Amino acid sequence: MQNRLLNILERDASLSIEELAVRLNSDPETVRGMMRQLVAERKILGYQAIIPETSNTQTKVKALIEVKITPRREGGFDTPAKRIARFPEVTDLALVSGSCDLFVNVQGNSLQEVATFIAEKLATIDGVISTATTFQLKHYKIAGRTLDGDEKADRLAVCP
Repeated sequence: MQNRLLNILERDASLSIEELAVRLNSDPETVRGMMRQLVAERKILGYQAIIPETSNTQTKVKALIEVKITPRREGGFDTPAKRIARFPEVTDLALVSGSCDLFVNVQGNSLQEVATFIAEKLATIDGVISTATTFQLKHYKIAGRTLDGDEKADRLAVCP
């Protein structure tokens, strides 16, 4: 039942305990207990609203930074990644395969603020070989939701 609860919350975390209990064919107290346990086990890290940039009066500059790293004998990629994760400018961080080692999503109040973060904080970390930055211009889809309000699936015609 925990996996079903996690799947429901992943799609819509705004549901009340009572609504979750109905969907799970359970009682609210059981669901409340499961949620407490999932939080304690760090299987639920938080709840977040999906807010399009057009709704927010504070515009942020967002960038995806590809980082190449020399892995360390002790700790491999984890040591520099954990150091990068501590910066408040970093919103997401992932180890990836391909042309780089880490994807680092950052946000700042200005282009200059993001550039300063890269030059003075990120690039100076021991083990960082290089960075490549891509600035986000416009979102079309966030967390599985399209931003134009059209949630229906437009299917493309299949031709033999």
